[in-house]
Parts: sequence; structure tokens; C-alpha cells
Amino acid sequence: MNVHESEKVAGILEEMGYRACLEGEKADIIVFNTCCIRDTAERRALGNIGVVKAEKKENPNLIIAVIGCMPQQEGVAETLKNRYPYVDIVLGTRNIAMLKDEIEKVLKSRSNIKKKSDKKYRCFDRSLPDNYLDIDEATPQSRTSYPNAWVNIIYGCNNFCTYCIVPYVRARELSREMSSVLDEVKKCVEDGYKEITLLGQNVNSYGNDIVDDSVNFANLLKKVDEIEGDFRVRFMTSHPKDLSDEVISVMANSRHICHNLHLPVQAGSNKVLRDMNRRYTREHYLELIAKLRKAMPDIGITTDIMVGFPTETEEDFEETMDLVREVRYSNAFTFIYSPRKGTPAAKMEQIPYAVKQARIEKLIALQNSITKEISNDYIGGVYRVLCEDMAGKHNGMVCGRTESGRLVTFPGENEDIGKFFDIEITEARSASLFCKKKV
Repeated sequence: MNVHESEKVAGILEEMGYRACLEGEKADIIVFNTCCIRDTAERRALGNIGVVKAEKKENPNLIIAVIGCMPQQEGVAETLKNRYPYVDIVLGTRNIAMLKDEIEKVLKSRSNIKKKSDKKYRCFDRSLPDNYLDIDEATPQSRTSYPNAWVNIIYGCNNFCTYCIVPYVRARELSREMSSVLDEVKKCVEDGYKEITLLGQNVNSYGNDIVDDSVNFANLLKKVDEIEGDFRVRFMTSHPKDLSDEVISVMANSRHICHNLHLPVQAGSNKVLRDMNRRYTREHYLELIAKLRKAMPDIGITTDIMVGFPTETEEDFEETMDLVREVRYSNAFTFIYSPRKGTPAAKMEQIPYAVKQARIEKLIALQNSITKEISNDYIGGVYRVLCEDMAGKHNGMVCGRTESGRLVTFPGENEDIGKFFDIEITEARSASLFCKKKV
């Protein structure tokens, strides 16, 4: 989501006549696109904003903008205004389209010596309806992830997991019109993109805010799958409580949709899931896994797991470990719980960091062993792989992914990026697969 929003920022700036700086060049404008999902991300952003104070002193005409999730938190915009007075523009998550206007206002104020610069710190007003801002379909984009194209289908989140800041900084769910999504996907395919990733905090909720029962995620996937061309479709992120049988059926019977699903479980204990306000049980989650594997035996399933939630006991953690053993994920993104100010979980009694660290080390060791075992099962098989990039650590090699989402490194050159190849896997190293030559 953040990468794609940065592409929109780049599109706005390029349309204004700016271009990306070459190495060693001094910038005329610096835009920080911030995240606040974890405390480390916020501290890193503030540190980097502090670093450019020297550049601003050297070049008073430098424009500095801070956008995204971090300033959307209550009180942060004022903190930025007081602690970093050299920042010219602050915009919230639903104000990015206003960047051009705000830059022009800064430039105009500077050309008028008598007029003091009118800094704008715009974030969405919580006293207004959640959907008071229409989605700006005209925002230009400068895509940087070829052969993949990111396509937002829904903004915001209605779930209010007790550990998560996202609903507070991205507001309630707001779906794009289905026709707009389909037009963007068609344009991406026409422009040569080979993988389309549909984005949302919860893609399964797509259409719930639209008064038309036919507008839902399953039907959107059907329409996307009808688009002609040689391309793949992935989507993220899915919330287990909203993953429907219809979506599973569409995935299983599609031409373009990958048999690959990221389905965050967060914890394997019903008590912890309840305290997290996840609104599903361990049993329901395992039923979904069974349905997915029955419909698509070749599916690759990944997940997010949080360790050290305030109410997690050692027994709760062992339940998570047992679930990981039962599901056997292709890969898992594991995190130590980080308190976020303004969320209910931040007010709970916290677990000592040493305990959380010990637990996550055990979890990572378990998942790594499972990933390695699954990787070995690929050896000798032939898979269709989309070449995505050069393999930086391996000269004369490129990398791409199977339909199930497994990373493969194989011989190739820059001209191969964006092409499909049939690859025979000859070696496996933990999460990565290798082959000596293309079939």
C-alpha cells in the first residue's frame, strides 16, 4: 500500500515537471511517505526528517513534505509543526491528491516577499463523515514495480483489532467503483504489466459500503479474470472472518488468479484472538485452510503471526506453534507486538521483551524448518515462473515467483524481466528455489 501511494506521489511530482534525483544531486523537494504500524517505523521516519534540517539550512528553498499514516495520528501533525518548523507541508492519508496544490501554494508564497509562507497541515477531520473525501481517480501514477502493478480496490478499515492503529489513521472502508478498478487493470495489462496485485487493508470487505449486492470481492475477481491477456492476479490482504466460499471458488476456477493466498492468523489461541478482536476462532481459521486446500491442492498459503500480545501466556503461544505445525505455511511474516498509542492493547499490562524475543525465536525456527521441507518438495518439478528482477547476489541470474508465490532464482538477463518461463527446480535453500537452466 505504501509503495503504491509513493508511486502516486511520484506521478504528481512528475506531472509538475519534477524528476527523481540522480545520485549526488541535491533535491528541490523531499517527500517523506510515512508508516506508523509499528513504533520502529515511526521513530525511523522522525529521525530521517530530523536529518534533512541541515539540507534545509543549506538550501532554504528546499520544500519538505511529510505525508501518510504517521501525521494522521491524533496530535502528531501539531508535534511536527512545533518540533520540525522547517517542514513545509503535512498531508494525511486521504489528502495525498492535494500535494500539487500545496506545493504551488508554497512556491507562490515564496515569490511574494511580503507574504509569510502559509503552511498547511491537512489530515482528515474525524468530526466529518468517514467517506467525506471521494476517491480521486485522476491522481497520476509513476509505477516503479514492473512487471507488477499495484491496484487499490478499497481504502480504510472497519475491523478495529485491539493492537492496530490502521483504522484510526486510514478511516473507515471506502470502496472504489468496480468500473474504475476494471479500467485500471485493463490499462495495466495493455501497458504490458504481467502481474496485477489488488490492494486493500481488507480486500474481502470490498463493496460492503456500496448499496449494490452485486458489488463484492468475488464478483470483482470474476470480472478481472474475464480480462484478456497473459497476466496473473494476486491480492492482499485477506481477513479470515470475511473470506467467503465464493471467493475460494472463483480462485479455484479462474484463468488468471494465482493459487496463492496471504491469510493472517496473528495467533493460534482463541483467548488471544478474542482479546485481539479478530472475530474468528482457531477452528474457523482451520476450516478455511481445509477448504482452500481441497479446492486448490497446489495453493501456497502465507500468514502474519504476532508474538507477545499482552494477554498471551506460554500456553497460548504453544497453541500458535501447534497451529503452525498443522497448517504448514509456505512462509510466515512474524512480528513482536509493539504497543501503539491510542489502541486498546497499549493500555494492557505488557509482556517483558525478553519473553517475546524468546518466543519469536522459537516460532521462526519452526517456520524455517517447515519452509525448508516444503521447498525440498519442489525439486524436480517444472513450474511457470514470471521473471521479476535481476538476482543481485548471483551474477548472470534473475529471480521470479511461481504461481504459488515461491521465489526462484535462475539463469537470465535483464531482457527476461516481464517474461514467463517454464523452470525445472534443481536445488532448494530454505525459502528460495534454484535451477541451472530454463526448460
